Amino acid sequence: MLEISNLACSRGDHLLFSELNFSLSSGELLQVQGANGSGKTSLLRTLCGFIMPDAGEIRWRGQNIRELGDQFYAEMIYLGHLNAIKDELNALENLRISAGLAGCKVDDKQVIAALRRLGLRGRETLPVKVLSQGQRRRVALARLLLSNASLWILDEPLTALDVGAVGLMQELISEHLVNNGMVIYTTHQPLEVVGVATRQLALS
Repeated sequence: MLEISNLACSRGDHLLFSELNFSLSSGELLQVQGANGSGKTSLLRTLCGFIMPDAGEIRWRGQNIRELGDQFYAEMIYLGHLNAIKDELNALENLRISAGLAGCKVDDKQVIAALRRLGLRGRETLPVKVLSQGQRRRVALARLLLSNASLWILDEPLTALDVGAVGLMQELISEHLVNNGMVIYTTHQPLEVVGVATRQLALS
């Protein structure tokens, strides 16, 4: 469903990668590996359409993502290093807004259920600014449960999470793959998804 052909990307005068080719189908999990500065985040953001590649093509269901536009963005969700949540709003308000911007119709019952699944029971209406870094990350990750996206692109999703939350994240990924979703991710922490063989793409 996702095909990358002869992709190249540079940052300034530095070529990060070139002639990159791979594909991803339903139920598959791909880990992008590489040292700091190798271009992992740039690759993920390029796959999302946030960065124009220097060369090559990214196709979703056989069509270039540039041609698909909003149709592609409706089927993809990206979580980056930053949580992309507003400190002055509470968790419920943040998720309600992000779901609306993504075109997902959700009610407060669904949002509260997602927050509680992420271990935030009792903190749904607290201002995000009073939450710990790990709890803020959980708020951001709750967006995955409210999304209809087939393709999850996750840049260091385990940042600031404790052992219990890492295990929960592994469960969410496993459930998504069982439901024919796809996941591309980077991480410096071990991520083990039971019953799924993780493909690896190394940038050097």
